[in-house]
Amino acid sequence: MSKCLADRAVERVVRERGQVANSWKTERWDSLRLLTPNWQSTLPGFAYRGDDPDGFMTMPEVVAFIENYAAVINAPVQTDTTVTSAFPTDDGYEVVTSRDTWRCKVIVLASGACNVAQVPSFADAIRSHVDSLTPMEYREPEQLADGGVLVVGASATGLQLADEIHRSGRPVTISVGEHVRMPRTYRGRDIQWWMHNSGRLDEGLAEVDDIVPARCVPSPQLVGTPERVTLDLNALTDIGVRLRGRLGGVRDGMAQFSGGLSNQCALADLKMARLLNLFDEWATENGLDSTFEPPERYPETAVDEAPPMTLDLTNGEIQTVLWATGFRPDYGWLDVDVLDHKGRVKHDGGVTIAPGVYLIGTPFLRRRKSSFIHGAADDATDLADHIANHLGTVGDRS
Repeated sequence: MSKCLADRAVERVVRERGQVANSWKTERWDSLRLLTPNWQSTLPGFAYRGDDPDGFMTMPEVVAFIENYAAVINAPVQTDTTVTSAFPTDDGYEVVTSRDTWRCKVIVLASGACNVAQVPSFADAIRSHVDSLTPMEYREPEQLADGGVLVVGASATGLQLADEIHRSGRPVTISVGEHVRMPRTYRGRDIQWWMHNSGRLDEGLAEVDDIVPARCVPSPQLVGTPERVTLDLNALTDIGVRLRGRLGGVRDGMAQFSGGLSNQCALADLKMARLLNLFDEWATENGLDSTFEPPERYPETAVDEAPPMTLDLTNGEIQTVLWATGFRPDYGWLDVDVLDHKGRVKHDGGVTIAPGVYLIGTPFLRRRKSSFIHGAADDATDLADHIANHLGTVGDRS
């Protein structure tokens, strides 16, 4: 956004509570890699320039990528600066930080959708002898106590951590709710190649029936590895991870799971098959069938006919519960009437009802790809145009 505003001669400053790429430096586990291939790591005026376009960046590489970008565009970043409040004034907004106070015409909320781990309230019912942590606190299996681990959540994060922890010798049970199943490669190409080239990632607000659920779709079950492996629930059960239904509560030391595991898995299998059908149709319509491997389909998710509905958290079998249950934004500092009852920003493609308040960097902001690094480019371009018009600024568009 800073780069796009600079291209439009808009004066701006970027506030960062830590250092550049702070969350990538401080809130990610050690082995994490991006889920998107390196060729998709593009930002306005900047792109991946390494020798492994089909690989997946490690966290140190992501940090270096963002730091390099900030340097190349000479972003006016004020680091170690926490915004404590922002509120309207007669001619714009006042922004109070841990360093100083600023007045501005426009505020762009770019703090993302993953500021706080979203842990259910019944987590407090877990007794103190069982450790409880979130992916923001997890770094490696060795920090966990010896013994079993219950991973709650089966999207990208939950699957990756369940796989890593189980391979460390700690038995893992994973609680499965709604999820998006997706192979790493399909017909010889990375799944993101298909998503990109078929136009799926470019689908916008007008191309979905209901934007609210579209913005709440879980992250796909993908993992970025040099081997480009597919990590799904079948891969987990193959190594001995136990599947349970969605965790609905904890009572008297017993974790209670729903009975909908088979239905959740069948729905995810069905949606994956529909997506692959769309890719096949796109390939046929464009005369590309012969350039790819033949269409393929994947085994249904294997689920026990009657998986247990409870798990005893008092008998010592489970020593750790890891809450891979998603994240939520934190706008506790924002005293502008743009939030809904869940504390999320109400907006239309990043434009809020408050003149001069904008949002960027959240799922399906304007396009399906909005939550990916490369999705920021188009969103920032659109919103920068809107901001320039709001301010009446005309600048260099080169």
